[in-house]
Amino acid sequence: MFEKLELTRMAQALASHSGARLGTVAQNIAHADTPGYRARDLPDFGAAYAAWDDPASHRPRALPGATDPNGNSVRLQDQMTTMARIRQDHDMALAIQRSTSSVLRAALGRGGA
Repeated sequence: MFEKLELTRMAQALASHSGARLGTVAQNIAHADTPGYRARDLPDFGAAYAAWDDPASHRPRALPGATDPNGNSVRLQDQMTTMARIRQDHDMALAIQRSTSSVLRAALGRGGA
């Protein structure tokens, strides 16, 4: 029942998207010293959610920007900042899911809130 609500569906999508982005950032960090490696990221959640049925919206894309002399474009400070934003998105998605579940359980007389 809960998964049919648009709000819970969107929160689940945000949690999934955040996990995928976190994996991409982790790959970037792991390749911070790899010559020629280009930092990648997924599109922001709004764009990805609008095109959720399009598999291309879930693929990492190279980020524009300057590269080191060895061709690597990973900036650890940028990756750490991105990771913090992703964590906030993921935490928000989980909070929405918990709140929605609690409100619906309370409305159905099954505890919660």
